[in-house]
Amino acid sequence: MLSAEALAVSCLVVLMAGVVKGMVGFAMPMIMISLLGGVIGPELALAGLILPTLLSNGLQALRQGPRAAWQSLRRFRRFLLSGLVLLVLSAQMVRVLPGNVLLLLIGVPVVAFTSMQLAGWQPRLPVRGHAWVEATLGAFAGFVGGMSGIWGPPTILYLTALDTPKTEQIRVQGVIYGLGALALFWAHVASGVLRAETLPFSIAMVAPALAGMWVGFRIQDRINQQAFRTATLLVLFVAGLNLIRRALMA
Repeated sequence: MLSAEALAVSCLVVLMAGVVKGMVGFAMPMIMISLLGGVIGPELALAGLILPTLLSNGLQALRQGPRAAWQSLRRFRRFLLSGLVLLVLSAQMVRVLPGNVLLLLIGVPVVAFTSMQLAGWQPRLPVRGHAWVEATLGAFAGFVGGMSGIWGPPTILYLTALDTPKTEQIRVQGVIYGLGALALFWAHVASGVLRAETLPFSIAMVAPALAGMWVGFRIQDRINQQAFRTATLLVLFVAGLNLIRRALMA
């Protein structure tokens, strides 16, 4: 299905996405779906990100051990449950919704959120007493994620508003995205996006993704909380602008 040149470019894109993922804990699907779309078809790009996303998030979630991952799972169970339900439902719409509408649905909120954050606005939520906010953001993340493989921005909004420390935020993202990626895998087996013709490409993208993550982890270990937060927002902002550009040029 791919030329050698397209495969090589895809590997470089995924390697870069892995570096960013290891450094800030997210953005692998956003980078892959944004940049791979210029090289291969959108459906193949979506299929290609499924296995790398699943395995990289498992590695990220378990970096501090299974017990820490389990604690994160319990703490954010409402976010996860509501997100899971909407992810499975919205995955069936991937062939119905126009591509440019989907890109705008993701890109506009990302740019708006990151612009306000970079300008100095920092939303804050109490650690307890906001179950409806957690469930609502989880549902929105799942809805967008099922159609695009991208559910990072609402999750980052929530974790940032809780003022989550760097190490815990990385782990929590791994747990949340990992379970979401598992649901995405089965949802797109059912939708037909991941099938015999597209599975080999997704498998081929695993090695560059994990290699990039190893590099990103080394960088992440050396930056402080403020640098981590700024890097997170800049990655979101650039990815959002690119999604809007693609939507308007479609």
